[in-house]
Amino acid sequence: MALRWTIGWTLAGIAALALGPADAREARATIVKDVAAQPEVAVEVASTQAYAQPVRPAGYSSAFEQYKAYLAGRARSAGVREATIRSVMPSLSVNQRVMELDRAQRPTPASNYDPPPSFHSYLDKHITSSLIQRGRSRYYSHWPNLSRIQQRTGVDPAVVIAIYGKETSYGAVTGNFDLLEALASLAYEGRRRQMFENEFIAAMKLLDIGVRRYQLKGSYAGATGYPQFMPSIALRLRADGDGDGYADIWANEDDAFASIANYLRDSGWKRGIPWGVPVRVPSNLNRAAIRSRLTPQRCPAVYRRHSRWLTVAEWRSLGVVPTGRGLPDSELATLMETPGAYAPAYLLTTNYHAILDYNCSNYYAMTIGLLANAIESR
Repeated sequence: MALRWTIGWTLAGIAALALGPADAREARATIVKDVAAQPEVAVEVASTQAYAQPVRPAGYSSAFEQYKAYLAGRARSAGVREATIRSVMPSLSVNQRVMELDRAQRPTPASNYDPPPSFHSYLDKHITSSLIQRGRSRYYSHWPNLSRIQQRTGVDPAVVIAIYGKETSYGAVTGNFDLLEALASLAYEGRRRQMFENEFIAAMKLLDIGVRRYQLKGSYAGATGYPQFMPSIALRLRADGDGDGYADIWANEDDAFASIANYLRDSGWKRGIPWGVPVRVPSNLNRAAIRSRLTPQRCPAVYRRHSRWLTVAEWRSLGVVPTGRGLPDSELATLMETPGAYAPAYLLTTNYHAILDYNCSNYYAMTIGLLANAIESR
């Protein structure tokens, strides 16, 4: 943990401690919607926490105006066009609602010895008959393009549709916050300053390459479009899904599907392997012997529920047996006990971990996997 710092402007208080992840992919996984609904996701916030705020300097009408000058300098150094900087910066203002929503997040302490909480109430709210039916409708109506995307990326189309449904209710709720204003406000607030400054600059680069300002709407935390990508991810991984030569994740569903699949492939999705399978766990299973000894560098409360990796053949030898669809005996998997998730436990593959990379919560990833199963009627 390190103190935040700035260039060319003074601090009024102690800078916020850094929570932000080391790369853009982590950023997308930790600040996407539903953080408050997922008790595993540890977020560093306290209601009384003071954030770094610059004092009002001579020559500027407010501290934020001076910060804008600094932010413009960062954008300029990163190669953003001068015309883009001049079109955005003068009208940029602080969005107090964005900062209030960010501060409303709360950490959730977790213990290695806590019994696993039930998934039942969460899944009841997030796997509804409406989401299943609307997902099936899109799955079948877009199948020609989805099948081509699957051939190209190897990603299960039902998982792609499930993520689209979970993130935005199939495009109905994509967020109405002005992305540049929200990101500048969060960077100014200071809790994860470097991350949000980088995302602000990425959003400016999206303008540079032709994305319109009115398209850059999204969540208070900066996620945008049908896939709810952070700007840095949109720059790097959005993809053309319908062959028209342009990747429009704000208005074109096929482009959104290709972009979600591209993200999962980039996160290590393995072709032809399910995200996980339900299993029967023997009553005499030695849980201490299968406990993971790894120390995860991210989302420790999430990975704490996972066992160590064993091959499916090794799991079978311990009496952990799939109850439906199976996995190759040589495939590596972790065991997670899942009360309330339609089965007492699942063997989870590396593809489950790719879903966690989208949003690092077992509640989220299990919802995606089980919704995908329902959409494809597995």
